Amino acid sequence: MIFIIISLILFLDQLTKILASKLLVLNQSSALIKGILSLSLVHNRGAAFGVLKGQVWLFTFSAFFALALIYIELKKDKKGRPFVYRLALALVAAGALGNLIDRILFGYVIDFLDFHIWPVFNIADSSVTIGALLLGYSIFRLKNK
Repeated sequence: MIFIIISLILFLDQLTKILASKLLVLNQSSALIKGILSLSLVHNRGAAFGVLKGQVWLFTFSAFFALALIYIELKKDKKGRPFVYRLALALVAAGALGNLIDRILFGYVIDFLDFHIWPVFNIADSSVTIGALLLGYSIFRLKNK
């Protein structure tokens, strides 16, 4: 089940990035819901919010390291781990893989979802964020049982 979740998110992430790259013009916005949601093609050469621009090697190494740790954790006894915990790791892994693919292929991450109150992001970023929140929640629940 975890492999299916990772595969599905990775597929959606890469598909939406391909579509955004083909259908949008770099650094220009196209409103979907005026004032709320636009599609804006951005090539992010940094981390979240564009920090540490140009540090592709650092992000690549960090992604490989995180993926290795997640793989080790997911290979442990599944019966002792709540599904939410494993789901959280899968979401983080899928997002890390999606953005890692971009960095390796292009040297930047393709972002396109623009809510105007937040930096432009993509499906992989959303997956990592939701996964991190779920991971925090599940660890908190495990420690308070």
